[in-house]
Amino acid sequence: MTGTLYGVGLGPGDPELMTVKAARLISEASVIAYHCARHGRSIARSVAEPYLREGQIEEKLVYPVTTETTDHPGGYEGAIADFYELSAKRLAEHLDAGRDVVLLCEGDPFFYGSYMYMHERLSGRFEAVVVPGVTSVSAASSVLGRPLVQRDEVLTVLPGTLPAPELARRLADTDAAAVLKLGRTFGSVREALAEAGKLDDAVYVERATWGQQRIEPFASVDPSTVPYFSLALLPSPAYASRQAPPAEPAAAASDGGEVVVVGLGPAGPEWLTPEASAELEAAEHVVGYGPYVARVPQKAGQQRHASGNRVEADRAREALALASGGARVAVVSSGDPGVFAMASAVLEQVSAGHGAGVRVRIVPGVTAAQAAASRVGAPLGHDYCVLSLSDRLKPWEIIEKRLDAAGAADLVLALYNPASRSRTTQLADARDVLLRHRAPETPVVVARDVGGPEEDIRITTLGDLDPSTVDMRCLLIVGSSRTRAENGVVWTPRSY
Repeated sequence: MTGTLYGVGLGPGDPELMTVKAARLISEASVIAYHCARHGRSIARSVAEPYLREGQIEEKLVYPVTTETTDHPGGYEGAIADFYELSAKRLAEHLDAGRDVVLLCEGDPFFYGSYMYMHERLSGRFEAVVVPGVTSVSAASSVLGRPLVQRDEVLTVLPGTLPAPELARRLADTDAAAVLKLGRTFGSVREALAEAGKLDDAVYVERATWGQQRIEPFASVDPSTVPYFSLALLPSPAYASRQAPPAEPAAAASDGGEVVVVGLGPAGPEWLTPEASAELEAAEHVVGYGPYVARVPQKAGQQRHASGNRVEADRAREALALASGGARVAVVSSGDPGVFAMASAVLEQVSAGHGAGVRVRIVPGVTAAQAAASRVGAPLGHDYCVLSLSDRLKPWEIIEKRLDAAGAADLVLALYNPASRSRTTQLADARDVLLRHRAPETPVVVARDVGGPEEDIRITTLGDLDPSTVDMRCLLIVGSSRTRAENGVVWTPRSY
C-alpha cells in the first residue's frame, strides 16, 4: 500500500497560526520534507519544529544555486525543472514504500507555494491532500490592523516580477492590492506604485507575524534592506477614507472641470489620433469599459476607473461627478465615441441634470467601419448607412424597419453588433430582409478584430453569408447594387 502526500500550509510564520490539522499531520508523518538552501537551514522547518518528533525521516530538498546553473543547457529554468524532477523521485520512493510524506510549505501550498510543483508530478500516482494555510497577504492585513477589502471592493494579488508598466496598469485598475515577491524587484514595484498614483497609500510589510516583523510606509523603505519575505499592501480605500480626518470644505470653483470623450480607434496605438493621445495624456482620470481603459498608456498619478460593458449610464455619471470637483476626465470608447458609444451616454446624463457646470467635449476616433473598409478597398465609397443589430436598447421591429428602408434605398450598410451569445437569430433575419432588395451575389465583408491579434477579413456574398461564423467582435459591410468585388478588392463607385 502506498503512502499519502500531504502539502501542508504552515501559515505566515507564527507557529501558533498553523491549523490544528497541519500540526497533527506533521506530528504523525513518517517523512517530513522541506525546501532549503545549500546551507541546510529552512524557514518552513523552523515554523514546524514545535510539532516534529524523534524518529521522523527528514528530506531536505536543496535548491540549486543560481550561479551554479550557468552551464546548464536550459539555464536556471532548466536547472530548476531538473531539481523538481529529482525531488519528486525522492518523495516517490518514500510513498512507494508506504510512508506518508508531509511537504512543508510557508503560507498556503497553492498560493505561490513550491508544493504545487510536487503536486503536479505526483498527484496522478499517489493520493495527495492539500492542507491550506493562512497566507502572507492575510497576515500582513492583520498586523497592519486594516481590512484588505470590504463590500464591493476588488483585491488584486500581483507578483512583483511583472514588468513595471504592467504592474502599474493593474494597480491603477484595482481598489486594493498586494504585491508579493519583493526583494530584488522592490525598485520596479516602487516605480509601478508611483506611476499608478498609489505610492503614498502603499504599506511595506516584512515578515508579518514573525518576531522581527517590520511595517513602514512603502515610500520610505531603503531598497537595500528588503528581503524576499516582504510585500506591498494597498488596503481597503473605503476604510482609509473613513479613518482620515474630515477634509476642509473645498472652495467652490467658478465652474466644474471637464469631461473629454475620447475615441481610441478600433485596436492598437497606431489607430489613435494625435489629438486623442494628447487628451489622454492631460487627463487626471480615465473612465471606461475595462478592456478599453487597459489600452490607455499609464501615466504617473493618473487614476483609472474601469467598469463592465453594460453600465454606460453609471460610467457617464461617475465621470461627470469627478469633473464636478474640478477634475479633467477622459471617458474612453473604442472606435469613435459618437458611434454607438459613450458620447451619447455622457450627453444624455448631462441632459438629465448631472454634472452642472462641467464642460463636455468629444474627440473623434477611427471607426470600426472605416477600419474594416480600408482592409478590402473602398466599399463605403458612396452613400452608406450604419446600423446596430443589437436589440438591447431598441426593439427588433425598429431594426427590421430600418433594414428594409436601407435596402430599398440601395445603400451600403455597415452592421455593428451583428451577434452575441444571447443574440443568435438577428443576423439571419437581417440577411433575409436585405435579400428582398439585393441580389444574392451582393458582396459582403465580414471583418473580425480589425487591427487586433485575431484579425480576420473575409469576403463573401449575401446569399452565402453564414450567420454561425459571425460573433460580437465582427463588423459586416453589405454592398449596394453597385458595389463590386474583384480579386479580393471591394469598392463602391462614386458615380451612380
